Parts: sequence; C-alpha cells; structure tokens
Amino acid sequence: MSGKDSLTRRPEGSIWYRETLHEADGFATEYRVSEVLFDSATPHQRLIVVDTDCFGRLVALDGATQVTMGDEFVYHEMMAHVPLLAHGQAEDVLIIGGGDGGLAEEVLKHRSVRRLVMVEIDPGVIDFARAHLADLNHGCFDDPRLELVISDGKDYAARAAERFDLIIVDSTDPVGPGEVLFTRPFYADCRRLMKPRGILVTQNGVPFLQPAELENTMANFAQLFTDAGCYLAVVPSYAGGFMALGWGSDDPGNREVPLEVLEARFAAADLQTRYYTPAVHKAAFALPAFIGAIVEKGKRAGRVG
Repeated sequence: MSGKDSLTRRPEGSIWYRETLHEADGFATEYRVSEVLFDSATPHQRLIVVDTDCFGRLVALDGATQVTMGDEFVYHEMMAHVPLLAHGQAEDVLIIGGGDGGLAEEVLKHRSVRRLVMVEIDPGVIDFARAHLADLNHGCFDDPRLELVISDGKDYAARAAERFDLIIVDSTDPVGPGEVLFTRPFYADCRRLMKPRGILVTQNGVPFLQPAELENTMANFAQLFTDAGCYLAVVPSYAGGFMALGWGSDDPGNREVPLEVLEARFAAADLQTRYYTPAVHKAAFALPAFIGAIVEKGKRAGRVG
C-alpha cells in the first residue's frame, strides 16, 4: 500500500486510515475513521482530513500523519514554550512552515512576543486550516501581531534582512518540498537572521526510526552554532517513541537556565499547558544513550566536514 491509498474500507464496513511513513521499514499504524471530511488526490500528493475514534481530527499527507487534534498540544507546546521561556526576552519570532496555525497559536500566548512572522509556501494551506482546523489555531491568523508571508521558506531566509530572537522550523519530513529545509545553506541563512542570543528550533523526526534525519541536522548545526543539540517530546501519533527537536544557539546560557528561573517565567507568562512544565523543559534535554550517540555522531561528522 502506498501513501496515496491510505484509506481502506474493511469487509464489515469500517473505514481505516493507514499511516505509511515507515512502511518500507516494515512498520505501520492504523486509525479507525468515524468520518472522512476531506480527500483530495492529485498526481503529486494526497491530502486527507478524517475524524478518528481515538485521536480526533487527523490531517495526513501521502500517508504521513501531519497533526491530530488529540495530541497536537505536545508538539506545539514543546516547539514554542521551550525556546521562548529559555530565552526569556524574545520579542521577534519567525516560524517557517506551520501552516495549520497550531504553533503560531502557542507562540502568541506569550504577551512578550510583539511580532510573529509566519512563512508559508501555499496560501491554500491557510485557507484549509481556517476551514478545517479552527479548533487547533483558535483564530490566530487574525492576531495583529502575526505577519503572514506567502513564500518558500528557503527563499525567505536567503533574502530577509531583519533579525529574530527565535526561529522555529515547523517542516514536513525531508522529502519533496520540505527537503531544502534540512540543508546547511538554509540553516546558515537562519543563523544570519538570528539576534546574538537567538535560538533555532527544528523538527527532526523520531530518532528510533529516522536516525539519519537527526544526525544530518546535528552535522550542520555543529558547523554553525556554539551550542548544538536537541531536546525531546513524546507525541503519540508520531509513532516510534521520542521525537527530536533540534536546538541551535550561540548562547549556551539559553539551555542552562535554572529551574527556578523557568518556573518564574512560566508563572509570569500565565500559560495554561497540558504537556509543558518547567521540570519537563529541563528533563527534555536529558537524552537516552542511543539518541545521544546519534547527536554526537552527527556533530563529529560536522566538525570534520
């Protein structure tokens, strides 16, 4: 079964969505569907939106789950609140990707953020998110602090002149249009756009099943940043265990903020979270040995390269 035929009807009449991202490696997961809301197949891709019994509304592209309403809070809270509370004074934020609006909605919960630039390649994604994912983005596209730029993220990073305290790359996996967002030239352009205490956070897949994705990013980060590494979250619908979020900064102090300082910042921000806590923030940087080995392998390769 390919990503383009990931919806099937069983003999008893039930419909199931099959996650096929890792099927070539012999691993797949399935979700029972209560309703198919959107199914658009083209010669290039297939986008589906379904309501599932277990995870609520689910969006998939070519058999790869992009987001579910059931567990999106884990990914979006950790992508946003870890770097924002680590920095402590971030006012200007750039999101590349993230067209569903879930990440922007979390960033904008911080009153200290005065400007959020969001770069999305396809305006149809924004229209789609407004129509089908309103319970995810909660009208964030209408926040006056949000500046929406319709552009290829790689091109924007290459030509922009402004500077940001935080850059978050909320990309798909490194295939097709998302592949360029995992390259050294793109990361170098992001570094150029960062203020002196700036932080870059990236989506780096599930290391147990996608070790090369994290390894390659760490090789690039090692050549670009004083402090290169990753932190972890467990997103149930991203099957395979821990998810890695890349971390690049030239200020090691961002990673080393004491717990009591994070607690004070969290309280001042008055955030209502379901996954993030200051203690989880600190623990997320403690890596299991096999993930630490992937990170170190990548960084060694980057230093040699």
